[in-house]
Amino acid sequence: MTGQAPDAAIIEALARASLARIPEPFQGYLADIVLVVEDFADDETLDEMGIEDPFDLTGLYRGRPVGEKSAWDGVTMPDEIHLYRRPLLDEWAHTGVTLESLINHVVVHEVGHHFGLSDDDMHALEDSAE
Repeated sequence: MTGQAPDAAIIEALARASLARIPEPFQGYLADIVLVVEDFADDETLDEMGIEDPFDLTGLYRGRPVGEKSAWDGVTMPDEIHLYRRPLLDEWAHTGVTLESLINHVVVHEVGHHFGLSDDDMHALEDSAE
């Protein structure tokens, strides 16, 4: 089986390992997140985000950020982190980073959205950490 691209199960296992490494107190807020691995985002998602090329989206958080939730919310759908296998593999092939590092970066980015951080917030944090 050498030479074959990693399948959804391998991507999911790497993503679950990334989630497991996120420390407390954040870890306590991640227990109910559903992890979804698909080859690509669907057309509706791409349209909503104004993305034409499906290879431009490697991951997506769907849900309400932790700070916006309330005990009065009633029944809601679980928060989800979507990982898109083909764009991840494409980026992996073009960047030369390890697949584990790439998936970790995307998972941590989507977890940031779970905690209410914008893309600009996360880029500023990443820049300040370098």
